[in-house]
Amino acid sequence: MSVHDHPAPPTRHLRVRGERGHTVLEFHGEIDILAAMEIIPYLDSATARPEPRIVIDLRPVEFFDCSGLRLLYRARRRVLEQGGELRLVCTRELTLRVLRATGLARLLPPSASLDEALSLPEAASGSL
Repeated sequence: MSVHDHPAPPTRHLRVRGERGHTVLEFHGEIDILAAMEIIPYLDSATARPEPRIVIDLRPVEFFDCSGLRLLYRARRRVLEQGGELRLVCTRELTLRVLRATGLARLLPPSASLDEALSLPEAASGSL
């Protein structure tokens, strides 16, 4: 199963689309353990190919717990193993606090907009 075979996955928690050579995974609603279980197959598909260019957009997220953090760490590990780049978009203050408190914001600096994330040079994309 390829992400490109499923531009609109059958889950209310995820939308997948291509944009400027990147695969954008837009998380929606409450990202908890049930949502994570729905998202994992699509996240794994998007990060399985060589040199994936992934953007995870958290702006539509209303709730984000440790399950969401595990998704981000999983995506980062898989992307780095494939020699790709991962970028993050996040503007919600509560989610940003969680990212900062766990140190993930240092590993994967969040952008304030999709345009900003897509415009980052590769060295600033969390691919180090």
